[in-house]
Amino acid sequence: MSEFRPSLPEQSNHYGSQSLVARNRVLRNTYWLLAASLVPTILGAMLGLQTGINRIMGSSPGMSTIIFLVGAFGLMYLVERNKNNSMGIAFLMAFTFFMGIMLSRVLGFVLGMGNGAQLVMLAFGGTAAVFGAMATVASTTKRDFTGMQKFLFVGVVILIVAAVANIFLQLPALMLTISVMAIGIFSAFLLVDLQRVINGGETNYISATLAIYLDLYNIFSNLLVLLGITNRD
Repeated sequence: MSEFRPSLPEQSNHYGSQSLVARNRVLRNTYWLLAASLVPTILGAMLGLQTGINRIMGSSPGMSTIIFLVGAFGLMYLVERNKNNSMGIAFLMAFTFFMGIMLSRVLGFVLGMGNGAQLVMLAFGGTAAVFGAMATVASTTKRDFTGMQKFLFVGVVILIVAAVANIFLQLPALMLTISVMAIGIFSAFLLVDLQRVINGGETNYISATLAIYLDLYNIFSNLLVLLGITNRD
């Protein structure tokens, strides 16, 4: 998914007042759009749970993976293709709704446990804590973290290959390893993406929202998986 992330251009250590205003506007619009994107995500998850789509996906993990990859990458392409017009927001909302439906499989798994609601809230709180920590580091440190992008991209490729392989292997230990790695990798990606917006490397708030949303989505979903697996006997 990282190929949809625009590379960070070289940045100067000195910004004019107009540049500061522009950066603040992109950051503010990104946060507003990110908050708005949670609504279709929640609606998509509710639809998946109430209609039983989550159980259908659980019974056919291979087909679910194909649908997820085609749908997610297709919608991300449309978002990036239309990021400079209002259709970009519409496609972003469609993307987050689709991701909510895909999330319903993990949510159904966790909510089926006795303390499932508490685990969901714990995953949400953990994701919020990671976001707060990364936002603080990105806005206060002078270190440039963009050099991590190539390393992180390799990590994502390894995660995808391992996740696809585990559809057939069904190894709980491998699933735990994938979830732990994913939380670490996408937390680092979150730091890079937030710093890119804060420092003015990203000038389009729709692209910025898409990147940060993906980071948070992967952190939250993998926290759910981790908590769900470790909660079982």
